[in-house]
Amino acid sequence: MTDRLSAHALVDLVLDEGSWQGWDTPPDRTGVSDAYAAELDRAAGRSGVDESVVCGEGLMRGRRVAVLVGEFGFLAGSIGRAAADRLVTAVERATREGLPLLAAPVSGGTRMQEGTPAFVQMVRISQAVAAHKSAGLPYLVYLRNPTTGGVMASWGSLGHVTVAEPGALVGFLGPRVYEALYGRPFPEGVQTAENLYAHGIIDAVIAPDRIADILDRALTILMAPRLGIGGVPEPGDDPVPDVDTWDVVTRSRRTDRPGVRRLLKYAATDVVPLNGTGQGEADPGLMIALVRFGAAPCVFLGQDRRGQTTDHPLGPEALREARRGMRLASELGLPLLTVIDTQGAALSPDAENGGLAGEIARCLSDLVTLDAPTLCLMLGEGNGGGALALLPADRVVAAQHAWLSPLPPEGASAIVHRDTAHAPDMARAQQVRAIDLHRLGVVDRIVAELPDAADEPEAFCQRIGAVLEHELATLLATGPGSPADRASRYR
Repeated sequence: MTDRLSAHALVDLVLDEGSWQGWDTPPDRTGVSDAYAAELDRAAGRSGVDESVVCGEGLMRGRRVAVLVGEFGFLAGSIGRAAADRLVTAVERATREGLPLLAAPVSGGTRMQEGTPAFVQMVRISQAVAAHKSAGLPYLVYLRNPTTGGVMASWGSLGHVTVAEPGALVGFLGPRVYEALYGRPFPEGVQTAENLYAHGIIDAVIAPDRIADILDRALTILMAPRLGIGGVPEPGDDPVPDVDTWDVVTRSRRTDRPGVRRLLKYAATDVVPLNGTGQGEADPGLMIALVRFGAAPCVFLGQDRRGQTTDHPLGPEALREARRGMRLASELGLPLLTVIDTQGAALSPDAENGGLAGEIARCLSDLVTLDAPTLCLMLGEGNGGGALALLPADRVVAAQHAWLSPLPPEGASAIVHRDTAHAPDMARAQQVRAIDLHRLGVVDRIVAELPDAADEPEAFCQRIGAVLEHELATLLATGPGSPADRASRYR
C-alpha cells in the first residue's frame, strides 16, 4: 500500500495542470459546541482543508469534469452535515451544468461526533447522485484506502464504473468496529480491493497514477456524440452462399473461430472492460464493456467462448451481469450491443439453485422493454435459452455461420430419435442457420465469411465492425423501438 494521497495531491495527479477550480464555500458551523468546534479547527490545521470533502471542477485531458474528493486527514474523512451539504451542492451543480462526475471517496463513514443527524445525510447524498444519473450523466468512482461505512454504502457504491486503489480496505463494517462488537478480528483478505474485484463488485484495481487514463477512456465512450455521427458508410452485403446446415454448425465450432475478444481487438476503436454484476457475482463466460466501433459508442455484452468451458458453462451469474449492462445502457442513454456465442447455459444443480430459468426470463423481459436502442450480433453458436436471452433487439446481425436452436442438435436428436446420429438431420429440420432466420425475419442482415471466419479472422472482424458501426449510428439517430415492434419479428 503506497502512502495515502491528500485530496489536493490526487487532484493534481489526475487533472490537467492549473485547471482546478474549487466550488466550496466555508462550512456552516452554527450550533456546534465549543469542544467540537475546537476539534474541527485542529482537523483543519492538520489537514490543510476545512472539511472532509473537497469539491470543484477542472480539465482532464482537456475535458471539463466535476470532482468530489475525500480528505482522510480531516477526521478520518468522516461525513457530517457540513460535508454532506457540500457534496449535495456539488452534485446538483454538476447535474445542472451537464458535467460528468468523478468521485474519489476515502472515509471511515459517518461522523460519530454528530450521530444520527449525520448518519441520515447519506439519503440526501444518494438522492443527488441518483438524480445526476437519471439525467444521463456519467458517475465514475475511485475507492481509496480506506472507504467504509455509510460512505461505501452510499456515494461509494453508485458508480456507473467503479475502480479501487491497490490494497485498499474497502467494505461496509470497519474491522475495528467488528472486533469491538464481536470480540474477534475480521477475517483477513475479505475487505480488500482485490477481493471485491474477484467477486465482481468493482470493475478494476488501478493505481492512482493510472486513474486519468482509465477515466479518459471511459468518458471518451460515455460522452461520445449520440447524434450527427457522420461519415459512416453503408457497408453493403456480400453474397451469402447456401451452405449446408451441418457444415454451418461444424464451422461455428472450430476452436480457432474468432470470438468477442478478437472482434474487439480488430474492430473496436475504444474498449473499457467492466467486471461482474456489482453485487458479488462474475462469470468469465460473459464480457461486459464500454466500447466504440468507429465513432459509435455502446454498452457491450458478449458471450465469450474462451471463458465458457465444460467445467464452467454459462451460468445465471452471466445473465445477471448482462442485466447490469442493460441498466447501464438505460441510465447512460447508450445503445446496447449483445453478442451471442455459446454452447449453451449450464445444466447443473448450481444453475438451478441460482435461478437460471428466471434469469433467462428477466433478460428477455428487460431487453424487449429496454428504453435504449438495441443491436444483437449472432457471432457463432447459439444454443438454448442462454443464447435466446440476448437475442431480442431492434436490429439483429448474424455472421454467415452463426445459428440458433433450442438445444444442441445432438440433444434434439436424442429427444426425437433416442440417439445423436440424427443431429445433422435435426439441425436441417429446425431451420437454425442465419440464412433461415433471415428468411423468417428474425435476422436483418448477414455478414459473409470468405469462406470461413476462422480462415480470415482479422478481415472478418473488421467487416463485422463496419456493419456494427453503421447499425449503431443508425440506431442512435432513430432511437429505441417499442416493445411491440421488437416482439413482432417473431410472429
